[in-house]
Amino acid sequence: MPPKHIIQLDDIEIEVTRKSVKNLNIRIYPTAGRVAMSIPKRTDLSVAEEFARKKFSWINKHLNKRAIQKAKKVQSLSYRDGEIHTVWGQKMVLSVNEVNRPPRVQKRDDKLCLMVRPESSPQKRESVLIEWYRAELKREIPKLIKKWEGIMKVDVREFGVKRMKTRWGTCNIRAQRIWLSLELAKKDPKCLEYVVVHEMVHVHERLHNKRFYRLMDQFLPDWRERDLLLKGEKRTC
Repeated sequence: MPPKHIIQLDDIEIEVTRKSVKNLNIRIYPTAGRVAMSIPKRTDLSVAEEFARKKFSWINKHLNKRAIQKAKKVQSLSYRDGEIHTVWGQKMVLSVNEVNRPPRVQKRDDKLCLMVRPESSPQKRESVLIEWYRAELKREIPKLIKKWEGIMKVDVREFGVKRMKTRWGTCNIRAQRIWLSLELAKKDPKCLEYVVVHEMVHVHERLHNKRFYRLMDQFLPDWRERDLLLKGEKRTC
């Protein structure tokens, strides 16, 4: 299999493969949130990056089709009793309780209890739940960073959680800062650890090259199974 290189444009990751082709070609896979580029074997990566930047609006437009579809799906939620929401890989039944107190969320067995003020809008209920997901991640991420900093001999100076369109995480190598997708709070905890390790490996190696994958194999031998779990192609690993 030809070696792959990565070009990073904002939060879009482009897989670049050198092939026996005459022209630079970009393919978008909206369902997978993936962008691939094939380039002639002797083309410099800087040329490929310049080409990708010129096509950035086009790439973003086609990737956003998937994001819009997902947004429509999310908008169909009404945040009422009986809806199914996922927390750390587990399906939970939403139970809405109207109270004259500040809003909060609690897990009780297989129920996700959302406590909000009377007549709160679906948008308000959604925002309360989103902030709870964010807090869940911010509780777990520091534990994982502390665990892996010693093992990997790297320092993470800062981390954050945000909504991402096409990625599970990003790493600013110079600032030694990682960002993680809010959606990870809905995935199995093994997925969160996998993404944390993945981004921390980038402090050692910027590109997704042979060295990067050797490091992944060294630090987290089952990362491929976790990757499948993250993508929803496997329930357990």
